[in-house]
Amino acid sequence: MPDMLVKLYKLPDDRPLFSALESEGITIHRALAPDTLRVLDFVRDNFSEHWVSECMVALSSSPSRCFVAVKDRTVVGFACYDATSRGFFGPTGVSKDLRGKGIGRALLNATLGQMRNDGYGYAIIGSTEVCGFYEKCVGATVIPDSSPGVYTDMI
Repeated sequence: MPDMLVKLYKLPDDRPLFSALESEGITIHRALAPDTLRVLDFVRDNFSEHWVSECMVALSSSPSRCFVAVKDRTVVGFACYDATSRGFFGPTGVSKDLRGKGIGRALLNATLGQMRNDGYGYAIIGSTEVCGFYEKCVGATVIPDSSPGVYTDMI
């Protein structure tokens, strides 16, 4: 699975998407320290232990480097950055029953927007299976010969 590169200075304006999600009771915001266990439980229940580890690193920063999607005070999605390597976006995921509503795109743009605000010019999306999604949403391009990349020595 290749890595992808995103130009953070060319992110799309997704304010209408955030408004549409809010009208459905879904908010996107940076996770707070008291949210940690709920976020990690969500990731563990819906994804992988590797992602729990990466998410734990993102949540341990102050401010956290993890954004969450919340509906009815329940975590329904998450996105992290600077977890495995600086400048990397991910992991990220949305509840299966809520996919296709734009939550993943909103998490992506909130997180990448924060990376831009933190001073990054580019972001790397690490080892992805959904290149088409990232290309469509933020104009990401595949980095040639990037697999397995930084994950080469993963246990």
